[in-house]
Amino acid sequence: MVEHKSQPLAGKVAVVTGAARGIGRAYAIRLAELGADVAVVDRDLRSFTKVASEDEAAAGRSTEEHIIGLGRRAVGFAADVTDADSIERAIDGAVTALGQLDVLVCNAGGGSGSMSDSLPANATAQHVNAVVHLNLVGTISTCRAGAKHLRGRGWGRIVTVSSMAGSRSFPGGGYSIYGAAKAGIEMYTRSLAQELGPEGITVNCLAPGYIATGRLSAMFDDIGSGDLLKSVPLRRFGTPADCAGALEFLVTDLGAYVTGTIIPVDGGTTT
Repeated sequence: MVEHKSQPLAGKVAVVTGAARGIGRAYAIRLAELGADVAVVDRDLRSFTKVASEDEAAAGRSTEEHIIGLGRRAVGFAADVTDADSIERAIDGAVTALGQLDVLVCNAGGGSGSMSDSLPANATAQHVNAVVHLNLVGTISTCRAGAKHLRGRGWGRIVTVSSMAGSRSFPGGGYSIYGAAKAGIEMYTRSLAQELGPEGITVNCLAPGYIATGRLSAMFDDIGSGDLLKSVPLRRFGTPADCAGALEFLVTDLGAYVTGTIIPVDGGTTT
């Protein structure tokens, strides 16, 4: 019988990018609830105030303020993952402030432009560069900056973030560059797992589907929630807490023998 530990990450330190709001905020808070001290990295550490529903839910507290309220240590770093030097400084600063690095969650990313902007035959070089750098290159830069602190310690967890768009195309071909960048993250994750596995570091990827963050809920309503839900076998949108639950599995000993894996968190949409 496995003994249950209420704080299996006690004594560990985590870094989460894109953690000021949305799913990234849920990741950071869940890690703190599991006992970790957390460094919050985002371009804007108060971006949650830009989405009314998220600002209300946060009660005016930043992610790091919320974590401190849980009794854990937390620091915030304003950094842009598209700038390799910026993200390296943030991760180095987190290690200096909190003493070590055990868990790295590469959550920062996102789409850009409209569906028509991202059609595969229409995408401009500017659009391609922006989306690929924010998602794929940003993830690679974050992993490179974090790996040097994880190596040589015998235990570590890296979790990257893709999307269901990385394994299925949308009708008409929209968001094609975003999907291509996310597919690249999945292959990069598999390769990184091969490299770091001998050192006791697992590397896995979460691929969320339709997750009802404050910002995306409004977009789902505009598109037509009923039509979207017809494609989801569980017939509901996911929540940031659903994603955080999958993260918990991967970063604790529950997922100790899982590496190089892509886990869809999409209610069965890509099955």
